[in-house]
Amino acid sequence: MTLKEEYQASLKSSDTEEWFDLHFHRPLGFLWAKLFAKLGVSPNAITIASIFMGVAGGVLLYFGQPYLAWLNLVGMLLITWADTFDSADGQLARLTQQYSRMGRILDGVSGDLWFAAICFAIVFRELDFGDRMLGMYFSEHEWQIWALGIAAGASHALQAAMADYYRQFHLFFLKGQQGSELDSTAKLNEQYSQLEWGRNFWSKLTLFFYRGYTANQERWTPNMQRLRAALKERYGEDGVPTQEFREYFRQLSLPLMKYTNILTFNTRIIACFIAVLINISWLYFAFEVVVLNILLIYMVTRHEGICKKALKKLEMRN
Repeated sequence: MTLKEEYQASLKSSDTEEWFDLHFHRPLGFLWAKLFAKLGVSPNAITIASIFMGVAGGVLLYFGQPYLAWLNLVGMLLITWADTFDSADGQLARLTQQYSRMGRILDGVSGDLWFAAICFAIVFRELDFGDRMLGMYFSEHEWQIWALGIAAGASHALQAAMADYYRQFHLFFLKGQQGSELDSTAKLNEQYSQLEWGRNFWSKLTLFFYRGYTANQERWTPNMQRLRAALKERYGEDGVPTQEFREYFRQLSLPLMKYTNILTFNTRIIACFIAVLINISWLYFAFEVVVLNILLIYMVTRHEGICKKALKKLEMRN
């Protein structure tokens, strides 16, 4: 296999990759993956390293003094570096077939921890230093910046979860069960009940939280769940339909992939960096809560419509 073929094999799919990732994060991630493969480093170890770098980078966004602005730039560099590691762990897993549910969970947790650190840093930055637009307003109205920060953090967690869910569902139709990391609460409940707290404490604890994460994704997508149930009833346990139907759904879902990309990393982190650089850092919270939540609602509504349309087509075949 040539280097170019290896690189292509390390990607999820051309359908779900973002332009900036393809031209920046994925090439750098591939180089890291090749290096770590030679060193015998596991994908999970890379993810853990990315957590420390991303959190450290988020903390450095706290400093609002003009003479310490260079620390903000170091923080941005660390967050960007962490994201190349976030690419590398998945690329290494695909190249070496080291897939694991723990790796998937760690990958999701890493991004949440980065942005938790960023949210706390911005809250304390506004409280301690103020900004060029509102000055020390938030130091006199602390509850407002805390409310805005909590709303931004919660919004981020939901947006990232739903974007990931829609990507995995798209990959299910594109590549089948083996090419997707799509889970269901029913299967997770079955696996959870088979574990014992005494013998499998950490595995059961992890599955407990992941089960809740998946259940929340399912609550937001009733039409998708009806479609999944119909596919399972018609095509068996895995629910993988005919190639014709897979291509039909893929064409419906493909236009939404650009929105899932916006709701993952690049767009929000660019907005965050700009808000910090112009010293109006709370604008990042406003962007999360207003702009990205509007996009989330649009994406959920449209995807539910797609699933309803696909379910109707599937039922017409009976």
